[in-house]
Amino acid sequence: MKTETNLETIVIGGGCYWCVEAVYENLMGVKSVVSGFSGGTVKNPTYDEVSSGRTGAAEVVQITYDANITNLNEIFKVFFTVHDPTTLNKQGADVGTQYRSVIFYKDENQKLAAQTIINALKKAKVYKSPIVTILEPFSRFYKAEEYHQNYYENNKNQPYCQMVIQPKIKKFEKVFKDRLKRK
Repeated sequence: MKTETNLETIVIGGGCYWCVEAVYENLMGVKSVVSGFSGGTVKNPTYDEVSSGRTGAAEVVQITYDANITNLNEIFKVFFTVHDPTTLNKQGADVGTQYRSVIFYKDENQKLAAQTIINALKKAKVYKSPIVTILEPFSRFYKAEEYHQNYYENNKNQPYCQMVIQPKIKKFEKVFKDRLKRK
Protein backbone atom coordinates (compact mmCIF):
# COMPACT_ATOMS: atom_id res chain seq x y z
CA MET A 1 0.00 0.00 0.00
CA LYS A 2 1.45 3.36 -1.02
CA THR A 3 0.97 6.30 1.32
CA GLU A 4 0.81 9.97 0.37
CA THR A 5 3.71 12.09 1.48
CA ASN A 6 3.24 15.49 3.01
CA LEU A 7 6.51 17.27 2.20
CA GLU A 8 7.48 20.46 3.99
CA THR A 9 10.73 22.42 4.23
CA ILE A 10 12.52 24.43 6.91
CA VAL A 11 15.79 26.35 6.72
CA ILE A 12 17.98 26.40 9.84
CA GLY A 13 21.54 27.31 10.76
CA GLY A 14 23.44 25.92 13.72
CA GLY A 15 27.05 26.70 12.89
CA CYS A 16 28.88 24.73 10.23
CA TYR A 17 26.36 23.29 7.79
CA TRP A 18 28.38 20.08 7.43
CA CYS A 19 27.54 19.22 11.05
CA VAL A 20 23.85 20.04 10.79
CA GLU A 21 23.46 18.22 7.47
CA ALA A 22 25.14 15.05 8.79
CA VAL A 23 22.74 14.84 11.74
CA TYR A 24 19.49 15.39 9.83
CA GLU A 25 20.45 12.90 7.13
CA ASN A 26 19.82 10.25 9.81
CA LEU A 27 16.41 11.39 11.09
CA MET A 28 13.40 9.34 10.05
CA GLY A 29 11.10 11.29 7.78
CA VAL A 30 13.79 13.58 6.39
CA LYS A 31 13.84 13.25 2.61
CA SER A 32 16.70 15.62 1.80
CA VAL A 33 19.15 17.98 3.44
CA VAL A 34 20.87 20.58 1.28
CA SER A 35 23.73 22.75 2.54
CA GLY A 36 23.62 26.37 1.54
CA PHE A 37 23.20 29.97 2.57
CA SER A 38 20.34 32.22 3.59
CA GLY A 39 19.98 35.77 4.83
CA GLY A 40 22.37 38.50 3.88
CA THR A 41 22.69 40.96 1.04
CA VAL A 42 24.56 39.09 -1.71
CA LYS A 43 22.64 37.12 -4.33
CA ASN A 44 23.89 33.57 -4.86
CA PRO A 45 26.98 33.95 -2.64
CA THR A 46 29.90 31.56 -2.80
CA TYR A 47 31.34 29.74 0.19
CA ASP A 48 34.38 32.04 0.14
CA GLU A 49 32.16 35.13 0.14
CA VAL A 50 30.05 33.86 3.05
CA SER A 51 33.17 32.75 4.95
CA SER A 52 34.47 36.32 4.79
CA GLY A 53 31.61 37.35 7.08
CA ARG A 54 30.81 40.33 4.85
CA THR A 55 27.67 39.03 3.11
CA GLY A 56 25.40 38.75 6.14
CA ALA A 57 24.45 35.23 5.00
CA ALA A 58 24.47 32.26 7.34
CA GLU A 59 25.55 28.70 6.64
CA VAL A 60 22.27 26.79 6.73
CA VAL A 61 20.60 23.58 5.68
CA GLN A 62 17.32 23.29 3.85
CA ILE A 63 15.52 20.26 5.26
CA THR A 64 12.71 18.63 3.30
CA TYR A 65 10.72 16.24 5.45
CA ASP A 66 7.58 14.15 5.33
CA ALA A 67 5.25 15.64 7.93
CA ASN A 68 3.48 12.26 8.16
CA ILE A 69 6.67 10.77 9.63
CA THR A 70 8.33 13.63 11.50
CA ASN A 71 7.28 17.15 12.37
CA LEU A 72 8.55 20.63 13.01
CA ASN A 73 8.65 20.06 16.76
CA GLU A 74 10.98 17.08 16.34
CA ILE A 75 13.12 18.97 13.81
CA PHE A 76 13.55 21.75 16.38
CA LYS A 77 14.23 19.31 19.25
CA VAL A 78 17.09 17.83 17.23
CA PHE A 79 18.32 21.34 16.36
CA PHE A 80 18.49 22.44 20.00
CA THR A 81 20.14 19.16 21.03
CA VAL A 82 23.04 19.08 18.56
CA HIS A 83 24.26 22.69 18.63
CA ASP A 84 24.79 25.36 21.27
CA PRO A 85 22.06 27.99 20.91
CA THR A 86 23.64 30.17 23.62
CA THR A 87 26.77 31.32 21.80
CA LEU A 88 26.32 34.42 19.67
CA ASN A 89 27.76 34.01 16.17
CA LYS A 90 29.89 31.06 17.27
CA GLN A 91 29.86 27.27 17.26
CA GLY A 92 33.04 25.73 18.64
CA ALA A 93 35.99 27.17 16.74
CA ASP A 94 33.75 28.61 13.99
CA VAL A 95 33.25 32.33 14.67
CA GLY A 96 31.29 34.94 12.73
CA THR A 97 27.72 35.87 11.82
CA GLN A 98 27.78 33.16 9.15
CA TYR A 99 27.74 30.60 12.01
CA ARG A 100 24.84 32.14 13.92
CA SER A 101 22.09 30.05 15.43
CA VAL A 102 19.12 30.90 13.24
CA ILE A 103 15.75 29.63 12.09
CA PHE A 104 14.47 31.08 8.82
CA TYR A 105 10.71 30.70 9.12
CA LYS A 106 8.54 30.56 5.99
CA ASP A 107 5.20 31.21 7.67
CA GLU A 108 3.57 32.00 11.00
CA ASN A 109 3.25 28.29 11.83
CA GLN A 110 7.03 27.81 11.62
CA LYS A 111 7.67 31.01 13.58
CA LEU A 112 5.22 30.01 16.32
CA ALA A 113 6.65 26.47 16.56
CA ALA A 114 10.18 27.88 16.88
CA GLN A 115 9.17 30.47 19.48
CA THR A 116 7.24 27.84 21.45
CA ILE A 117 10.22 25.50 21.78
CA ILE A 118 12.57 28.38 22.65
CA ASN A 119 10.14 29.54 25.35
CA ALA A 120 9.85 25.98 26.71
CA LEU A 121 13.64 25.58 26.84
CA LYS A 122 13.99 28.92 28.65
CA LYS A 123 11.26 28.04 31.15
CA ALA A 124 12.85 24.63 31.83
CA LYS A 125 16.26 26.33 32.24
CA VAL A 126 17.88 23.76 29.95
CA TYR A 127 20.84 26.06 29.30
CA LYS A 128 22.90 28.04 31.82
CA SER A 129 23.20 30.96 29.39
CA PRO A 130 20.43 32.73 27.44
CA ILE A 131 19.35 31.29 24.08
CA VAL A 132 20.48 33.64 21.29
CA THR A 133 18.89 31.78 18.35
CA ILE A 134 17.51 34.33 15.91
CA LEU A 135 14.17 33.91 14.15
CA GLU A 136 14.35 35.54 10.71
CA PRO A 137 11.75 35.57 7.94
CA PHE A 138 12.85 33.34 5.07
CA SER A 139 13.55 35.07 1.79
CA ARG A 140 15.98 33.00 -0.32
CA PHE A 141 18.02 29.83 -0.09
CA TYR A 142 21.18 29.43 -2.14
CA LYS A 143 22.64 25.96 -2.53
CA ALA A 144 26.33 25.74 -1.63
CA GLU A 145 28.88 24.39 -4.06
CA GLU A 146 28.61 20.66 -4.79
CA TYR A 147 31.64 19.64 -2.72
CA HIS A 148 29.79 20.89 0.40
CA GLN A 149 26.85 18.51 -0.17
CA ASN A 150 27.00 15.27 1.85
CA TYR A 151 30.36 16.47 3.14
CA TYR A 152 30.50 14.18 6.17
CA GLU A 153 29.45 11.11 4.21
CA ASN A 154 32.13 11.80 1.61
CA ASN A 155 34.91 12.76 4.05
CA LYS A 156 34.47 10.67 7.22
CA ASN A 157 38.22 10.25 7.69
CA GLN A 158 38.98 13.99 7.66
CA PRO A 159 40.07 15.25 11.12
CA TYR A 160 37.25 17.87 11.20
CA CYS A 161 34.68 15.16 10.57
CA GLN A 162 36.12 12.91 13.27
CA MET A 163 36.62 15.59 15.92
CA VAL A 164 33.66 17.92 15.33
CA ILE A 165 30.91 16.19 13.36
CA GLN A 166 31.10 12.64 14.77
CA PRO A 167 30.46 13.73 18.39
CA LYS A 168 27.32 15.60 17.26
CA ILE A 169 26.11 12.53 15.37
CA LYS A 170 26.80 10.31 18.41
CA LYS A 171 24.83 12.68 20.66
CA PHE A 172 21.96 12.70 18.17
CA GLU A 173 21.98 8.89 17.90
CA LYS A 174 21.93 8.52 21.68
CA VAL A 175 19.10 10.99 22.32
CA PHE A 176 16.98 10.11 19.26
CA LYS A 177 17.82 6.39 18.94
CA ASP A 178 14.17 5.48 18.26
CA ARG A 179 14.00 7.98 15.38
CA LEU A 180 17.03 6.90 13.35
CA LYS A 181 16.61 5.91 9.72
CA ARG A 182 17.05 2.21 9.13
CA LYS A 183 20.09 1.58 6.97
